[in-house]
Amino acid sequence: MAPLRILVTRPQPQAAEWVQALREHELDAHALPLIAIEAPADPAPVADLWRHLARQRLLMFVSPAAVDWFFRLRPPDAAWSADTLAAAPGPGTARQLMVAGAACGLTPSQILSPQADAEQFDSESLWPALAPLGWQGQSVCIISGGDHQEARGRTWLAEQLRAQGAQVHALLCYQRGPGLWAPAQQTLARTALADPSAHLWLFSSSQGIDHLIDTHLRALTPPVAANWSHARALSTHPRITERARRLGFTHILETRPTLQAVVEALRPVSAFQAGVDTIKSP
Repeated sequence: MAPLRILVTRPQPQAAEWVQALREHELDAHALPLIAIEAPADPAPVADLWRHLARQRLLMFVSPAAVDWFFRLRPPDAAWSADTLAAAPGPGTARQLMVAGAACGLTPSQILSPQADAEQFDSESLWPALAPLGWQGQSVCIISGGDHQEARGRTWLAEQLRAQGAQVHALLCYQRGPGLWAPAQQTLARTALADPSAHLWLFSSSQGIDHLIDTHLRALTPPVAANWSHARALSTHPRITERARRLGFTHILETRPTLQAVVEALRPVSAFQAGVDTIKSP
């Protein structure tokens, strides 16, 4: 029996990084990005925030892509302020902050993120690290790219901060879209739709699922009918699971969005063959 083929749907370059990491764990992973990330239409607000960073008590980055683009658009003469904290909703974003921030003065002690054993990595899990700090009169900027899933989390976090007296605003430092599939990626998608039991979709964004349905599959030539009731998916957040279920997936494995958790969830392939609705991995 051929090994289960894992379709990594994260945007590049994250997709390639995950494919390499999963293959190092002897999993048959392939990149099939559902989202493309590009520079913002107007980068000037990002440069302006960098030049006045000391006015901010906190910058909250919603994803590794937010970190990547915010630091990529940093003016050459700008440095991180010693009085400004950085927050990340999960370990991937926190690691990206450490790497990107090292060259401009951001120290690990200034980075706040959920506990490593948090059940989920999102705004709700981040809040216990922020709540005790005191936010009356403080300025907070949420750095994002306009994703629907991100919007739900940052709206909730903004409400908590405003309730404690903070002034919260948002900055878009990149754009998200469906991007374009190369011919090899279209072939991979057709193969996955024709043989759903041999493939597993690794979903890390509900917006990515929307792009799959609204853009990618409609662009296939010839068109392919999708029967998601026989397809398999791994979701890294309950909201993504909910979106996949609405699409028609019934074989959904849900786990934390860390490499270790994903690998541990993927190894027991027999769990998918039980025909259960949704299985949660520890």
